[in-house]
Amino acid sequence: MTIALPKLPYEQDALEPHVSARTLSFHYGKHHRGYVDKLNKLIDGTSYESLSLEDIIATARQNGDIDILNNASQVWNHTFLWASMAPSGATQPNGQIKEMIDEAFGDLERFRQSFRKAALSHFGSGWIWLVQDGTSLRIITTGNADSPVGTLLTPLMTLDVWEHAYYLDYQNNRADYTDSFLEQLINWDFVAANIVNVAKHRVA
Repeated sequence: MTIALPKLPYEQDALEPHVSARTLSFHYGKHHRGYVDKLNKLIDGTSYESLSLEDIIATARQNGDIDILNNASQVWNHTFLWASMAPSGATQPNGQIKEMIDEAFGDLERFRQSFRKAALSHFGSGWIWLVQDGTSLRIITTGNADSPVGTLLTPLMTLDVWEHAYYLDYQNNRADYTDSFLEQLINWDFVAANIVNVAKHRVA
């Protein structure tokens, strides 16, 4: 099957002033599209051609097909990134996701501090993730194109810290970019929808 470039869930100017239409036109229209186009060329006529995107990632990781893995992961990561943001991102999570944040980090502000620290301490290009690990939440970072896809961790949301994600709007100020994401853009409905309900086993 041909891997398609998914439609953005909002207009390219919908995230302004936090992410400009100009940034999205390059980030989505050039970078994301470029990964899709290159992946389709790489898998054309191969056994990967009939696989879903997630199965391409898992199989390429197992086979050590790094070029396919990198491009497939970047296609998946960017699609997940667009869904992680909303034009009027809620500033407060509610319900189960709030309870899990409070349990894992103490409160929303301490979650933001932990996520911000991870984003600013990550060297070079990569991704910052909120993931579910069993019944708990964790913040992890991955380098370059890597992601939790195909692991025992469930991704709930992500932030792209490759420079192409923010340089036109924030230049080298990753801190302000991260703060805008955390305070103005997170799509908490999407985050909550990704939670996998896992029963807690109590020892009598």
